[in-house]
Amino acid sequence: QVQLVESGGGLVQAGGSLRLSCVASGRTFSSYTMGWFRQAPGKGREFVAAISWSGGGTYYADSVKGRFTISRDNAKNTVYLQMNSLKPEDTAVYYCAADSKAYTISIRTSYGQYGTWGQGTQVTVSS
Repeated sequence: QVQLVESGGGLVQAGGSLRLSCVASGRTFSSYTMGWFRQAPGKGREFVAAISWSGGGTYYADSVKGRFTISRDNAKNTVYLQMNSLKPEDTAVYYCAADSKAYTISIRTSYGQYGTWGQGTQVTVSS
C-alpha cells in the first residue's frame, strides 16, 4: 500500500520560511509526478506546485511563484517544498500527492489527477 507522510509544518511569522518534506513508501516513487496542494479553512483544495517524475520540470501556482521551490530526491523517496517570504494567506493544510499515472509527459495540476495523498501538515503564518 502506498503511503505519503508529510512533515515540516508549523507556525511562522510573515516573511519567514518553512520547508515541508514528504516521504513516500510502497511503490516506485521516481516514476510519478509529485505535487503539493493546500486547503485553507472554508476553501477548496488548490494546487501549489508540482515536479515531474524525473525532476527536470516544475510548475507553480501564480500565487507562490518566486517564493516557493519544489524539489525531489528520488534516492530518498522524498519531495520537498521550500517556502520563503510567507504571507498570512499561505495559511492552510498542505498536502503531498502522487499523480495517478506514471511517466506522464507533462505536469498535471488538477486535484482529480492525483491518486495518492498524505495526511497533510498545518502551516500557519501570523501577521
